Amino acid sequence: MDWKGAVPEFGFRHSYAEELEGFSIPWRPDRAPAPRLLRLNRDLAAELGLDVEALDGPLGAAVFSGSLLPPDARPVAQAYAGHQFGGFSSQLGDGRAVLLGELRDRAGRTVDLALKGSGATPFARRGDGKAAVGPVLREYLMGEAMAALGVPTTRALAAVATGAPVWRETQLPGAVLARVAASHIRVGTFQFFAARGEGDRVRRLLDHAIARHHPQAAEAAVPALAFLQAVAGAQARLVAQWMGLGFVHGVMNTDNMAISGETIDYGPCAFMEGYAPGTVFSSIDQTGRYAYGNQPGIAQWNLTRLAETLLPLIDADEGRAIAAARGVLEGFGPAYFAAWEGVMRAKLGLAQAQPGNQALAEALLSALEGQGADWTMTFRALAPAALGDRGPLRVLLREPLALEVWLDRWQARLATEGRPPEAVAAAIRAANPAVIPRNLAVEEALAAATAGDLAPFEALLAAVTRPFDPQPGQERYLLPDPGGLAGYRTFCGT
Repeated sequence: MDWKGAVPEFGFRHSYAEELEGFSIPWRPDRAPAPRLLRLNRDLAAELGLDVEALDGPLGAAVFSGSLLPPDARPVAQAYAGHQFGGFSSQLGDGRAVLLGELRDRAGRTVDLALKGSGATPFARRGDGKAAVGPVLREYLMGEAMAALGVPTTRALAAVATGAPVWRETQLPGAVLARVAASHIRVGTFQFFAARGEGDRVRRLLDHAIARHHPQAAEAAVPALAFLQAVAGAQARLVAQWMGLGFVHGVMNTDNMAISGETIDYGPCAFMEGYAPGTVFSSIDQTGRYAYGNQPGIAQWNLTRLAETLLPLIDADEGRAIAAARGVLEGFGPAYFAAWEGVMRAKLGLAQAQPGNQALAEALLSALEGQGADWTMTFRALAPAALGDRGPLRVLLREPLALEVWLDRWQARLATEGRPPEAVAAAIRAANPAVIPRNLAVEEALAAATAGDLAPFEALLAAVTRPFDPQPGQERYLLPDPGGLAGYRTFCGT
């Protein structure tokens, strides 16, 4: 370790540890034998008011590996439970992560800073508590891509190579991710205490979560019900954005659903290329539970598990509590479809909310199914179609005539708004990315980084963080893998 000076304070606060005693375990991250900074997110560090120049080097490597901590850090491993692929585990928790504390960004928002892959904690369940370079950089890349796409997400502040190997199928170089989140409170956090019959702690967690994420719920007649409604609304909007982008989370367990409404835990995730509702990438999702088309239903299922933990706080009478919670949960479908209609309306270049928008979008999906058309390129090609050139769209389909009827219907709908075609095309390009983290490019970049070459990762990161404005030399990131990556699988990294 090269750093020999004093470690500065970060300005940490510790409301989670101080207000919620017994919700976490104090735990020191492991020291890395030879930490090396792979990348500092300089823009994010500046947003957090940190000393960018000081941290972009040996000091950052030492701090973000967990080897040296700021004097005001109070690292804790958080407790939570969760349904994993439908089966309940009463104790999961941060098996390989620690929360260092909370920071206030320059906009006044409170965020968590945690280290992931920093060693086994008491929640490790026989795991090694480590992470490898590839999964760490996948999470860095995906989080930054989602942020650039306007999707609520956790983000990487830094990635650090530890200088120690980790063993998966083979020996891999170890790494730690420094992750920033609105918070790390999950549906599974509520489940942990509800499963133990600790109603007072569920209430304290609810009060803390309301104050931090959904303060308007505190003024409601039934704060617990208003909180459930707020979380459901946030998840409806989030999943609608995922669906619009063809994003497949891959492991929507309840311990991976943040009550803040952010995308969290980028493990076996990927972006769909050829449109198919049954798309699954996760190597451990053998039944397709978390397939692309199942994500809205799984979100509602997870919210039902959250509702179960809140019933005693909604009403002392269980029957009335269930009825009230059911009303919120039944409203998830309409809330999701309203959000999805808004996402799809923008993707189709429509400016006005009209009753037929959802049916028009669904008709497009029906026309695309089985065509092998690339999801991202199809929507981007609507821009030239709006200008009268259907050629770029036709070449994407196996049977181009299948889309002609829909295109006529779409252009008739556009005509009702009376906007110039150039304005429609510009709106389509603004709503539909040209660049996403293409699976082949991701795998090539992570393989190179694992072997010690970060250049492909840096090039891909530069491309996905300007998704609507591809730059010269980035043409390869606009196209799917020519072989279709048949059987492509991703892994969680543990």
